[in-house]
Amino acid sequence: MSLLSRALPALRLYGTGLAVSLHQLLRRLRPGGAPAPVFPTQNGNVAIVTGGTKGIGYQTVKHLARLGMHVIIAGNDENEGREAARKIKEETVNEKVLTPWITIYQADICKVESTHPSSFTGTVEFLHCDLASMKSIRQFVQQFKARNCPLHVLVNNAGVMLVPERKTEDGFEEHFGLNYLGHFLLTNLLLETLKQSGTHSHNARVITVSSATHYVGRLHLNDLQSRCSYSPHGAYAQSKLALVLFTYRLQHLLTADGSHVTANVVDPGVVNTELYRNVCWATKVVKWMTAWLFFKTPEEGASTSIYAAVSPELEGVGGIYLYNEQRTKSTDASYDEELQRRLWTESCKMTRISDIGSRSP
Repeated sequence: MSLLSRALPALRLYGTGLAVSLHQLLRRLRPGGAPAPVFPTQNGNVAIVTGGTKGIGYQTVKHLARLGMHVIIAGNDENEGREAARKIKEETVNEKVLTPWITIYQADICKVESTHPSSFTGTVEFLHCDLASMKSIRQFVQQFKARNCPLHVLVNNAGVMLVPERKTEDGFEEHFGLNYLGHFLLTNLLLETLKQSGTHSHNARVITVSSATHYVGRLHLNDLQSRCSYSPHGAYAQSKLALVLFTYRLQHLLTADGSHVTANVVDPGVVNTELYRNVCWATKVVKWMTAWLFFKTPEEGASTSIYAAVSPELEGVGGIYLYNEQRTKSTDASYDEELQRRLWTESCKMTRISDIGSRSP
């Protein structure tokens, strides 16, 4: 592997990040700005958010709970999960607005009744789910289904970025295995519950978090594990492109099936989170010096995920890419239906599930 071929994925990724950061700065400097959206309450609705213990996921959980949702944080660290639920309660209980009652609840969340009838009712709990383990994902789904609960919103948020070359428990390259395959399997295993929960007037929703790096991603169907030439930058970008392709194919299959479920993909922008812990020291220094100006806060980064999850404007709307709460064009390759279909088929083989799209063009 030549030096140039190693450097190109990094140059593409950092170039994309710089362009997005500059766009965010210009947007921030514009006078005025749109007022914060007001969303309807979500009493009785259930959501699952992967990676909800910190960063964008944490803010997504907090805002959905504020609206009255029962939110399950799916993560791989129980201590972090319990602490996140405790903090959300602490941060919202004294707000000068109607706030949800939030707790770590280990019983059947479908039977929770409000002790505060004048306020919204939201619960937050943690269930273990390691997206780097197919066994753990299946156990999580079994635990959830045992409660006989509906599922109205699934937010595929968790991810890793620029990790050194290593494999998941099942032998997959970690970016592809955790960021993409883990969410692919989780969504498919929960799909029947989502279909049963959605109605004609209130569709269930699947929201998948990608990023602008998908624009420079290259999907290598013959080498999805990046075995031939590993680059953490290329592997990360490929995983984010795969998530966009997956979302569009999923929406195609849901539409063909007549299901009351929509699937959309969101781009949070460049956000100041812990995802950057694997970048080189020079990049860390630059980030430390400039993040306050160029980067979004985690709360700002979560805004598009929240919008996609609850906005009435998106009722019944699926198969779109959202950035700053606006419909945006994704990379041309993501609209390649043959590529979508082939990735889906290959993903079914990797996760050992039946291909529900095998008879769909």
